[in-house]
Amino acid sequence: MAQPLANLALSIVARADGNGIDKDHLDFNTTNKTLIGMQRKYCTLDNGCPISWATIAYRPSIPGNVIYMLCFFVLFAAQLFYGVRKKTWTYMGALLVGIFAEAIGYIGRVMLNKNPFLMNNFLINLIPLTIAPALFTAGIYLCLSRVITAIGSENSRLKPKMYTYVFVGFDLLALVLQAIGGGMAATAKDSKGSKSGTNIMIGGLVSQVISMIFFFIVWGDFALRVRRNKISGALARTQPPLYDSLRATKAFQYFQWSLFLATILIFVRCIYRVAELWEGFSGHLANEEATFMIFEGPFIIIALTAMTVFHPGRVFGNLWVPAGKGVRSSKLGNSPSTTELHEGAEWKSNSNPYTRV
Repeated sequence: MAQPLANLALSIVARADGNGIDKDHLDFNTTNKTLIGMQRKYCTLDNGCPISWATIAYRPSIPGNVIYMLCFFVLFAAQLFYGVRKKTWTYMGALLVGIFAEAIGYIGRVMLNKNPFLMNNFLINLIPLTIAPALFTAGIYLCLSRVITAIGSENSRLKPKMYTYVFVGFDLLALVLQAIGGGMAATAKDSKGSKSGTNIMIGGLVSQVISMIFFFIVWGDFALRVRRNKISGALARTQPPLYDSLRATKAFQYFQWSLFLATILIFVRCIYRVAELWEGFSGHLANEEATFMIFEGPFIIIALTAMTVFHPGRVFGNLWVPAGKGVRSSKLGNSPSTTELHEGAEWKSNSNPYTRV
């Protein structure tokens, strides 16, 4: 009798991992969070693990998340096409990395459907989807600095290049904090380490929200000053002739509205993610799929669609590069004309809606 029991004990020890967990004999009745965490990596949908052990309280929808993933692949292809064709390299780089991260995040959600217990699946969903929008706002900041140059930098309290330096700098800070927090959460040995990582990610998101609020303030101030100068008749004196043909297009106006729409949508999405992480992974928002599927995927997809339809390369044409350098006029006799510089644009107009005084 003693020998069979000894053999059984030896076989259990042999099957146990470094923490003494036997993946074939998990304790489903334990309430010890540490023990649950050590056993969870062996859980599947078929071996009886309670769903309360899962990293989220639901299995993400396969159809919904696959549709979102495919949307991001389409947007990736479109941004790659326009970026290469129009040579908007920095803008293209920021958006492509962000869109790729979004696609990876939704692949992670599909993986969560197959196994919601694995922490790796959860992190593949969490980290890319959290950090990607910071790259999209970086692209928006690159665009607005050029818009200000084209309309007239005298109407702005900040120099056009300062929009890039200040706000992209804030974005980099947000990205670093979110990446560090995500890395800490991914490698944490216990719930305390995971919580610390989450708090750092929240800090990154909050810094992004604060920078966007400041961005709205200076952008709104610029718009009000432009409107006031237009009413007084002083606007034409501040507008660089180099961008006359650009400002004359309806697309330039639509482009500015597309940036505004994208910024609003990303801002609302960031507020949602701050609230979600603030509650913690066991909170209501983190475990409510309907809310996620409304405020995460569609908001970002609509924002990126606006930024793709009114791609800056399609609107600015060859004026994208000089606008980025803050060039206001072409002084050399052999320099290309305004019309020639605007040749790369896909919307053109020969009329100028602004009255010169």
